Amino acid sequence: MPTLRLVVYSDYLCPWCYNGAVRLERLEEELGGAVELTWRTYLLRPQPDPRRTLEKFRSYTRSWLTPGGEPDAGTFQTWQGDAGPPSHSIPPHLVAKAAASLGGDAFRRIHRALLEAYFGHSRDVTDQATLRSIWLETGLPEQDFARAAEPSLLEQTLAEHAEAVRLGMNGVPSVHVAGDDAFVTGAYPIEMYRRWVNRRLAAGGL
Repeated sequence: MPTLRLVVYSDYLCPWCYNGAVRLERLEEELGGAVELTWRTYLLRPQPDPRRTLEKFRSYTRSWLTPGGEPDAGTFQTWQGDAGPPSHSIPPHLVAKAAASLGGDAFRRIHRALLEAYFGHSRDVTDQATLRSIWLETGLPEQDFARAAEPSLLEQTLAEHAEAVRLGMNGVPSVHVAGDDAFVTGAYPIEMYRRWVNRRLAAGGL
């Protein structure tokens, strides 16, 4: 059976992307080598917004209880403590790409850790000290954290977002089969992802 390569556009500040990640990663594990996920950047907050206050952000996070109440969801809580509000989407994507440069396992570890830290533990994943702590907690080499500051990773991050816009994506998570510009947007129930993937596998990935 051929491998179905799914390209997922996602943002670390999006609660629905967390649910999408949980479900797609579970499906990838369930189907063994039949499915391979590639994660790419979509920037919901491409630039900092100085008008955003911690009080408004805390109020916003009450909306996370909706995705958190779904089956096969990530772990969510409303914002606790005085960290934040997060600045913009770029910092966690740079750290994830720095981890990816170390290999697929390093990326998978930091990818899930960033989502869990933000939505489940009220940690500001746009703060450099917090990002460094998460990096070390996942067991990644301390000296390689500096890779996140490499200009090429920022260029890659912006290019991936531009590609998503070119494809017509206006929300996340958005998923398409590699080589096919058609995509589906939304954190669907795992059974819907499963049916879609199985149909594509049955058709030889086409």
